Amino acid sequence: MSITVGMKGRAETVVTPENTAAAVGSGLVPVFATPSMIALMENAAVNAVQAQLEEGQGTVGTLLNVSHDAATPVGMKVWAEAEVTAVEGRKLTYTVAAFDEAGPIGKGEHQRFIIQADRFLAKAQAKKEGK
Repeated sequence: MSITVGMKGRAETVVTPENTAAAVGSGLVPVFATPSMIALMENAAVNAVQAQLEEGQGTVGTLLNVSHDAATPVGMKVWAEAEVTAVEGRKLTYTVAAFDEAGPIGKGEHQRFIIQADRFLAKAQAKKEGK
């Protein structure tokens, strides 16, 4: 595993009726939803490091502190960028930012932890089974 400060990732989509605030229940208007922006930011963070992880590893989000600063209408392209700013063992910290074709729409900080997928899922399943 070779995760280093400065690694960058990107994710993009187009605003559709399905990823608006009205559709996901985070508001009443048909503009890009904050939960959809957050998912895009997390996807960019995953894309920044996934290729450098060992087989069977992944990352999970544990903290997000972002602002959603501008509305984006249906039909407009949106993208998010993430950059690793700190690596502390399995803990990764990123700056994240989101944009549409008119400019910045959101920004903040995100943390993820590197996990072994099978162990992570086994622990979650054990919780469900009350173990």
